Amino acid sequence: MRPLPVVLLVALVAANARAASAPDLADTCRASSSYDLTIAPDALRFDRATPAPRRIELRDGRLVVDGAAVAPSTEERDRLALFERELRALVPKAKTVARNGVDLALQAVRAETVGLGLAADTRTELERRLAAHAADLKRRIDASTSTHDWRGDAFDRYADDIASDIAPLIAADLGQQAVSAAVSGDLDAAAALRDRAASLGGDLQPRLERRMRALRPQIQALCPSIRRLGELQHGVRDARGRPLDLLDIGAS
Repeated sequence: MRPLPVVLLVALVAANARAASAPDLADTCRASSSYDLTIAPDALRFDRATPAPRRIELRDGRLVVDGAAVAPSTEERDRLALFERELRALVPKAKTVARNGVDLALQAVRAETVGLGLAADTRTELERRLAAHAADLKRRIDASTSTHDWRGDAFDRYADDIASDIAPLIAADLGQQAVSAAVSGDLDAAAALRDRAASLGGDLQPRLERRMRALRPQIQALCPSIRRLGELQHGVRDARGRPLDLLDIGAS
């Protein structure tokens, strides 16, 4: 099961760190799904590779499962229409949390690099690059209509691009500090700076992840809406009598 594909919670990368992931709904709200979600203007589309049903489409109370229209009861149709309406209403709230996650990650990177003693020019350039990546990531969040945009490989590539842009800048500054220390005869300081540059990513990642926990209350605020979606899908079945199970809501 993958985290519930409604909220796109993503964070920036600093130095050599991988993604400093914000808490997600699977952890905070105990919500997950085996489906990816695409939000079209006229329909919600859920898809997965296996098992069947592989594709479920909701259109204002109408239900299509693997290409075949299903005739739900009046009560089921009302439930599905409410499910679609409430999920659509949740998406902008979820995207707001995602954008706040980007801001929080940016603040965390700034706070964690303060103690590195970076040169003024390096700090200015680092801020410029971080701001550019944050703005781009927010644009992607705003424009995204499908969780396919945020699958593991795609996000890993994006995280690697950010890391490869930022890490050399910080490492070069620390390297220059090490050279200056060595030239001045402070070999211990030079060695310490080289070690700091080498371990930067591993040291920063857990601290960034701890800082990202501050996002949890905002995610928790979404949990009642998630549980409501789970209740609305309950009892709705396809033409073969299989429950839809678009969402899996664990016990809280």
